[in-house]
Amino acid sequence: MKFSNIILGKDVEIDPSSNFNNVDIGDNTRIAKRCSIFGSPEFILEIGKECYVGMNTTIDGYLEKVTIGANVSIAQNVHIMSASGPNASKAFQRIFPIERIPVIIGNDCWIGASSVIMPGVELGKFCIVGVNSFVTKSFPDYSIIGGSPAKLIRALTDKEIGKLHE
Repeated sequence: MKFSNIILGKDVEIDPSSNFNNVDIGDNTRIAKRCSIFGSPEFILEIGKECYVGMNTTIDGYLEKVTIGANVSIAQNVHIMSASGPNASKAFQRIFPIERIPVIIGNDCWIGASSVIMPGVELGKFCIVGVNSFVTKSFPDYSIIGGSPAKLIRALTDKEIGKLHE
């Protein structure tokens, strides 16, 4: 299905209470209640196939690109943003300009509830973000991260990685 800047793959389910615009959502993806997911005509927000987005989640890709890979699980109350700064205050913008940096979430990531992903973050494939984490920097494949600000807790072991690929 395709509308103006809205592309929905096969068997996509979006709860009617959720809002979305300027998106490309892959096959078999589920969007729960009260989510706000938006890009812009310039930056179409992409969500891969087989993803889940939990209720009350906001994915803001209006001022810069957000790309979410396939098989990504995003729990409830998560906020992913590609721009951050004092939008209303021109005076503060002279000191703290609005950051506009793409966000990339790799395939098969799992983002815990109430986490925040800031502009410029790139998560490699199979990353796990602990509940209530504030992610301000990028992490490579197979990282388990958490905290505020998020830090590497550990990498998945070779045995764990092997199980992922069985």
